[in-house]
This record gives sequence, C-alpha cells and structure tokens, in this order.
Amino acid sequence: MNILDSIRRNHLALPGNAPLGCALCPRLVEFREINQKKYPDFFNGPVPAFGAADARLLIIGLAPGLKGANRTGRPFTGDHAGDLLYPTLQKFGFAEGKYDANINDSITLKKTIITNAVRCVPPQNKTIGAEEKNCRPFLIEQIEKLPTISIILALGLVAHNAVLSTYNEKKTNYKFAHNKIHQLSNGLSLIDSYHCSRYNTNTKRLTTKMFEDVFKNITDYIK
Repeated sequence: MNILDSIRRNHLALPGNAPLGCALCPRLVEFREINQKKYPDFFNGPVPAFGAADARLLIIGLAPGLKGANRTGRPFTGDHAGDLLYPTLQKFGFAEGKYDANINDSITLKKTIITNAVRCVPPQNKTIGAEEKNCRPFLIEQIEKLPTISIILALGLVAHNAVLSTYNEKKTNYKFAHNKIHQLSNGLSLIDSYHCSRYNTNTKRLTTKMFEDVFKNITDYIK
C-alpha cells in the first residue's frame, strides 16, 4: 500500500480530519506548495489523526514535523519525537505491534488517538494564532465525535491552549505545568507534558523518566 492509499484509509477512519486540500491558511498552503516541489515524495498535506475510534486518551501535539509527519503522513512518525512517543505508548499498554517510523509498519494504538493542534507543517515549526484558530473546528469535531475520550494529553503549550480555547476555558485558571492534571468544567481531564521534541530531550528539559511519569499518571487515572 502506498502512502496516499494509507493516508486516505486513515483519513476516512476517524472524524475531525482537515480536508486533504485544505486552503484555510495561506502561509501554510504556500509552504506546502514549496515542499511539494522540493520533496515530491513527501505526503505534504494536512496530517490526519491516527488511532482508535474508542479512544479514552487523546494526545495533541503542536503540528507535523517537516521531515516527520509531513513526510510520512502520520502524526509523530519519522522523527525524534515519535521515537520517544511510540515506545512509551507501547510500554504503558497504549500501543502494540512494531513501530518502524513509517506509515506501513505494524504499530496500532489501543484506546488512544493522536492528532495535532495545527494539521499542516508550519515554517520553522512555528504556528501563528490565526492558524491555530483555523484548525480548531477540526479538533472540536474530533473530540465531539469521540465520546469515549476522558483525558487529553497536551504536548506543549500550544496544544494546552488549543484545548482550553476549544472549551472556552480561561487560560489563567489552567496554567501549563508538566505532569499536572487539570479538571475541566465539562468533566474531561487535561494533563500537560513538555513536548517530546529533540530540542527538549537534548537540553534535558524533558527526560525519558519525566515523560514516562506522565503516562504513569494517565494509566492511574484511566484505571
């Protein structure tokens, strides 16, 4: 199965995915077109969510990495962040199979779904407010149509704020803090983690133990 066939299958399998030709954000569209010429074998589009329709855990990242999800078409697949995230999911029983950093490996998620606050790769891996706002309806739809979700893991401040904006929560009431669980007014829980990016792990802002401690907390919560 080629990459586009795999993407179309994943795109149809879960709600709340952006259209494959989404044109809501001019800056991201322009960057996409540049990358389509520069990297014609990459996916180069809004990356669909990946995971189980009966998910209890929703993981939200910032945006696809240029040579990670933007290349492979699957969140956190093909870059350093995925090399930490997927083995951790396996260790705590949220994934099974073999993660081989490509969309046709055998990894599957259990009671878990992964998505991004912004679905297209941004220049310099930095989103802007308008892009986060434009993508928010897709996140809202994803959450509303996945009623089994009980806890959301926000990887980084942008994802944290995206969840709060989705539910019209006051950001001052829910300060971002690594491994802290916030109880939202709608009954869902939000847990924060520093993003599992290469920069954060190289600088020791996030260690493997710190990341695993987040999943211990999630596992205890879901029991």
